[in-house]
Amino acid sequence: MDPNSNQFADVILPLPVGGYFTYYVPEELLNQVQPGMRVIVQFGVRKFYSALVREIHDRKPTAYNTKPIEYLIDTSPVLPVESFQLWEWIAGYYHCTIGEVLKAALPSGLKLESETRINYNSSYIEQPENKLTPREYLLFDVIRERRSLSISELNNSVLKKNSIAIVKELLVKGAVSVEEEMKESYRLKTIPVVQLAERLGSYRALDLALDSLRKVPLQQKMLVGFLDLAEKIKLNGEIGVTKKELLGSTGLSATVFSGLIKKNILNLVDKTIDRLNSRQGEVKEASTLSPAQTEALNKIKQSFDNQPVTLLYGVTSSGKTEIYIKLIRECLDSGKQVLYLLPEIGLTSQIIGRLTSVFGDKAGIYHSKFSDSERVEIWNKVLNFGEAQNNKDKKYDYQLIVGTRSALFLPFTNLGLIVVDEEHENSFKQYDPAPRYHARDSAIILGHLQHAPVLLGTATPAVETYFNAQSGKYGLVILNERHSQIEMPEILIADFKDAYRRRQMNSHLTPLLFNEIANALERKEQVILFQNRRGFSPFIECKLCAWIPKCTQCDVSLTYHKHNNSLVCHYCGYTINHPGTCSKCGCKDLSNKGFGTEKVEEDLQFLFPDAHIDRMDLDTTRAKKGFEKIIHRFEQGEIDILIGTQMVTKGLDFDNVSIVGILNADNLLNQPDFRAYERSYQLMAQVGGRSGRKNKRGKVIIQTSEPTHPIIINVTENDYEEMYRGQIAERKHFKYPPFYRMIGITLKHREKNELDRIAGDLSMKLRERFGARILGPEYPLINRIKSLFIKQLWIKIEREISVVNAKRQMQEIIDQVRSYEGNKTIQIAVDVDPI
Repeated sequence: MDPNSNQFADVILPLPVGGYFTYYVPEELLNQVQPGMRVIVQFGVRKFYSALVREIHDRKPTAYNTKPIEYLIDTSPVLPVESFQLWEWIAGYYHCTIGEVLKAALPSGLKLESETRINYNSSYIEQPENKLTPREYLLFDVIRERRSLSISELNNSVLKKNSIAIVKELLVKGAVSVEEEMKESYRLKTIPVVQLAERLGSYRALDLALDSLRKVPLQQKMLVGFLDLAEKIKLNGEIGVTKKELLGSTGLSATVFSGLIKKNILNLVDKTIDRLNSRQGEVKEASTLSPAQTEALNKIKQSFDNQPVTLLYGVTSSGKTEIYIKLIRECLDSGKQVLYLLPEIGLTSQIIGRLTSVFGDKAGIYHSKFSDSERVEIWNKVLNFGEAQNNKDKKYDYQLIVGTRSALFLPFTNLGLIVVDEEHENSFKQYDPAPRYHARDSAIILGHLQHAPVLLGTATPAVETYFNAQSGKYGLVILNERHSQIEMPEILIADFKDAYRRRQMNSHLTPLLFNEIANALERKEQVILFQNRRGFSPFIECKLCAWIPKCTQCDVSLTYHKHNNSLVCHYCGYTINHPGTCSKCGCKDLSNKGFGTEKVEEDLQFLFPDAHIDRMDLDTTRAKKGFEKIIHRFEQGEIDILIGTQMVTKGLDFDNVSIVGILNADNLLNQPDFRAYERSYQLMAQVGGRSGRKNKRGKVIIQTSEPTHPIIINVTENDYEEMYRGQIAERKHFKYPPFYRMIGITLKHREKNELDRIAGDLSMKLRERFGARILGPEYPLINRIKSLFIKQLWIKIEREISVVNAKRQMQEIIDQVRSYEGNKTIQIAVDVDPI
């Protein structure tokens, strides 16, 4: 029973459960708990979680007895109240729980969860009627030796199986006890630095110490060396003198250092340091804008006066980033924060280099490749921006944040501008897990909540975005001139079907592309080749019986990776060694079918033995600095030919690229998706825009078997408008976005027959309510992933109908179907605005 508390807290738990949960504030915490603070609460019988306080009130729940807040973690909020509005909009619009938004938004280092610990009972005495079995003795000895272990530590001990079952027996016999301990992953980073002992704080005391060391000249020399080094470091604003620096600068041994420690002349103390690297180097002035850029900048400012969202539609290499920099400069000078969103981690290294050269430490970066602790420190810098700004003696940075979609959730309190670069990219959409939000659309809502204008920039706008700009919902500024009067690249079509027929192919290169690469290398120019498949070949096949190795958990063939001679599933990660022989007929003649980036790299090494060749795909960029290293080497001219997947299409800027080759455009065009043509145009136009970016017109060679395809023609003529008109007409006729809203429903189950039954029931009930607006259920192209069979339905909703009401009715039907006998194991996920 809860006492007569008059203060209650609604909290958000990091769990996929709907709504808020109310706890009472115990007397010792009255008037201390605030919205945005983390508290520890008990949820369920034994589990404890760090929850986030949403609201403090005096409304006592009548339906249940409240539990107390167990512990207040923070002394000040870790989230501003303004951020809750964005969270609640995302939860409502994208049809997920507020707890799922919390899990996506907060860095893992700020989320605590209880961990079960098994403790040794020191008063335990074995009784004859409750003797321990040999296996129980084995585990009990481990617990007694360690005194306390977590479940994970226990599972890694001598008994790797059945540990939990044995623990239960030990609990019954009283040999151990169980408790819940909160686990926090974030710790301040410290390094040991050398300091003078406190007693030597005066010049006189220091003189006496130096005098006392006359008989040990090496110690005296080290002390003098320390004083000199400390003065230099102080002048440079560095953190302090480390032991390694002291020994290195004086050339003396660790024994001499230990002598000074023992005499309490020097001390080693832990000093907190920043995990984030500060920029070193001179801050430069931004480039001068061309007349066309200046005109575009002025039009954007005028648009912001009337429209909260403006689309900057500028052709590739038109200098959009320089316009962003001018807008950012004005915003930072006014004391406001800026959010700069990018679709891929790979783009951040180039962009952050350009921005830090202008803005120094005011520019920071945030994405998923950072460690949990680094993300917490960036979070705190953004959170404390206003406090640092008000303190004139305190340095503040990270006023400008460059990041991928997760940067949207940072605790901004004073946003003045949001830039969404490459707004058309589908990487801005979160697929799994929930919330399945789109960062571009969520950024527009964030801008609205914080009264900050939003600038969407791209050379190939999303059809929906361009429709909104044409209809007046967004402002529109067009920049159709490349910077420095560079010509748009010459786009040539190479028919590889005809080249194969004439037997003119060099590996996967048509004669046209082969010759252009050879000429570019002779001129010491660089080449980018785009192939939208990684690995060596998409699958291998037995020449005798046509057997193809497939994943045991997914309905896909295994991709061959030659560098480690393995077959890999790109959906679940299942991996086996290359079999060598057919497992069906025993034939040793297995052939590679198709080609990926790894195969292209190998073939080009043979065709151009003197060229330096590298590739940029998921396999070569897994490490934290993987993108940066490859991009840096390419910028420095250390790579002649760069082969890549979609990563090479997205906004990268290289001065010496003269040839871009798209090895197989047909792979892009022949996708079962109503956005396939739009995406094909965007990818080809974007990758083509990497060529001829300085002083010289570049060339793009598109290899295809359909040279007269309408989208291929649109790309060769740089005619986005024609592509848009064709796509918007089809969308209107077939009732697709932007004329209709779409909601996707995905069902997953281990049993195919059960999935068919439940999907049939759900579609029938949805049709009773929504009629012909329901499409499906259908199996997707890949209909089993990670041992789960998949079926999908879609709901098309007219723009004039309330999507909120439609989602409510849809959820009622889903809950009803889930409640039926035998349907408990079905997994149902809802995706609003699927792409």
